[in-house]
Amino acid sequence: MINNSFANAISAYRNVADGKTDTITDRANNGTAVDPGQSFSDMVRDAAVDARDTMMNSETMTQKAIVGKAELHEVVTAVSAAEVTLKTVVGVRDKALQAYQEILRMPI
Repeated sequence: MINNSFANAISAYRNVADGKTDTITDRANNGTAVDPGQSFSDMVRDAAVDARDTMMNSETMTQKAIVGKAELHEVVTAVSAAEVTLKTVVGVRDKALQAYQEILRMPI
């Protein structure tokens, strides 16, 4: 399961790489138009908000399960989504730090 923001970024990158800059569509969202003017910081912010919401949903489902108000499959699904989201966030963070360290090593 890929976050919509990440799917939008991947789709936009592929379209630009193919030379299709006039009409950018999001294949993950059934071909809906993607805003090519969205800044990188907006995309990162939206992805962080989506990740936070996924984690909060997992916590809520776990709390509901403790008091017996949630089905086990709902809890497992929410926790699995949170785990995938956390691994994605950690992976992106690691790559960003690695890129930053590479930039620091560049001669001036």
